[in-house]
Amino acid sequence: MTPQALNKKREKQIDALVQEFLAHRDFFSRLETGLISMAQSAVLAPYVHSVKSRIKEPEHLRDKLRRKMRSSIEDGSEFGITKDNLFSEINDLAGIRILHLHTRQFENIHLHLMSLLDDGMYNVNEVFARTWDDESRQYFESVGVPTQASGETMYTSVHYVIQPNTRTPRTAEIQVRTLAEELWGEVNHSINYPHPSSLMSCREQIKVLARVTSSCSRLVDSIFMTNSDSAS
Repeated sequence: MTPQALNKKREKQIDALVQEFLAHRDFFSRLETGLISMAQSAVLAPYVHSVKSRIKEPEHLRDKLRRKMRSSIEDGSEFGITKDNLFSEINDLAGIRILHLHTRQFENIHLHLMSLLDDGMYNVNEVFARTWDDESRQYFESVGVPTQASGETMYTSVHYVIQPNTRTPRTAEIQVRTLAEELWGEVNHSINYPHPSSLMSCREQIKVLARVTSSCSRLVDSIFMTNSDSAS
């Protein structure tokens, strides 16, 4: 279904927000560089496979704002995003993704990452794991990370919403996930996000892939646990 078009006044409002982001894009580029450097720290190196990063594309921001505005219209609520709060309301204008091989590496990544953020004078506004899988939920909660249900999206990833110590509030996002979850995420983002695929078969296959991904993560965990046991 084609999304409902917004009127000229609302499109002008969104355009002003996108222009505000473009006016500060250099800051987010510097923020991205700093986060990459932190993620490549020697203390994280034993646990991290690779690091990905990005600055949000202006048209992707425009699309996200349109979706939020349409949602507010449908709910009868106020669209509360303004130039004054854009950089705190939208947390993923800049972000990095830390990828690791197996689940049990996460606890050390989390501990070192929180320490590095503190040393770098970043405020950590929020930390949570989104997951649909009960076993993953139990694991994250056991290491002190609260969880949120990802529902029909069926993905697993830990999110850190961080804010550098600057006069103007600006936020960014760090995600931590396994390589297996990254595969699922790349497929889902190519076909089913931010707008769901029009093909039911593709939507169902992506759900199956989420379950296969969860099984793959467990198998990788088991391989590393077996290897560790045999070495001890």
